[in-house]
Amino acid sequence: MVAKLKDVAELAGVSVTTVSRVINNYGSLSEKTIKKVHAAMRQLNYQPNALARAMQGKPSKFIGLIFPNLTNPFFAELANELERQLFEQGYKTIIASSAENPEIEHEYLSMLMANQVDGIISGSHNLDIDEYHQISAPIVSFDRYLADNIPIVAADSYRGGQLAVEYLLKNHATHIAVIVDEDTSASPTLNRLQGAVDRLTAEHRSFDPLALDKLDFTTTFPGIYDGVVASNDVQALEIAAVYQEHGLKMGTDFFITGYDGSQLIRKIAPQLPTVVQPIPKLADKLIATLFKRVAAPQDPVPSVTVPVTFRE
Repeated sequence: MVAKLKDVAELAGVSVTTVSRVINNYGSLSEKTIKKVHAAMRQLNYQPNALARAMQGKPSKFIGLIFPNLTNPFFAELANELERQLFEQGYKTIIASSAENPEIEHEYLSMLMANQVDGIISGSHNLDIDEYHQISAPIVSFDRYLADNIPIVAADSYRGGQLAVEYLLKNHATHIAVIVDEDTSASPTLNRLQGAVDRLTAEHRSFDPLALDKLDFTTTFPGIYDGVVASNDVQALEIAAVYQEHGLKMGTDFFITGYDGSQLIRKIAPQLPTVVQPIPKLADKLIATLFKRVAAPQDPVPSVTVPVTFRE
C-alpha cells in the first residue's frame, strides 16, 4: 500500500500539519522534529506528490536536466555535479539524454512540463526547437543559444581557443590543423574556433580548417600535421591514437590539444594537453542563474561566462 501523509504523522508521533510543514520547509520547527519526520518518510518510502504541490502553487522541488548524451565524460560529470549541488539545496533532478535527436528532445520537454518541474537546465545540441521559444517555465542553457529569452551559462570558449593555439605555437608546431565542428549556430562553442583562428592570424600563421563530418582520422593527420586543435578530449585521444599507431610520440613528434578537461580524462590520459572547463563553477552558475529565473520569470537575466584554464 502506498504510504499517506497521516501514516507518516502516526509513525513520527506528530500531527499531519507538522509533517506538511516539514515537507514544505514552513514555520519554526525543532531539529529533532524534522529528523523524526524525515526518518518516518524514509521508513515508509513516502514521496510527496510533486504534481499536487505544483497545482497548489508550491514548488515541485524538481529540476529537469537535458544533455545531448551522458557517454561523453564531460556531460556525465556536469550532470552529476548539478545533481549533487541541487540536492544540497533541497531539489531532485530528472535527467534526460536527448541523444542529439530532436524528436527525443520534443518528448522529454513535454514530459518535464507535464511533471511540473520548477525549471530546466538544457545543454541541448538540437538547435531550432520551437518549444524553447514557447515554454514559459524558467530555462537556462549551457553553452548553446536556444532562444532570445533564455540566458546562457558558458565557459570562455574564445579564450579556450586561444590557449590551445598558444600551446601549439610554444612547441613550434609548423603545420596546424583546426577541427571545425558542424555547429555553425550563434552558440558560444563557435567562439572556440574564432579564438583559435584569431590567435593564428595574429601570429601570421597558416592553418587548415578541417570539417569534422568529412574527416577520416586514419588518413588525414600523420605525415601532414604536427599540430592539431581538436574539438574535445575524446576526439583528441582518437586522433592521437592514429599518430601513435604510426610510431609517433605525443609531445615530441606531434602536438595536440583537447577541450573539456573532465576528471576522467585527466585521470586516464594525464599526458593530454587540454583546455579545462571548471565543472563545479559551471554548475554553480547554472543553478544560480536558473533560480534567478524562477524567482522573477519575467525579468531579463544576463548570460554568464566562466573562465577556463589550460592543463599541459
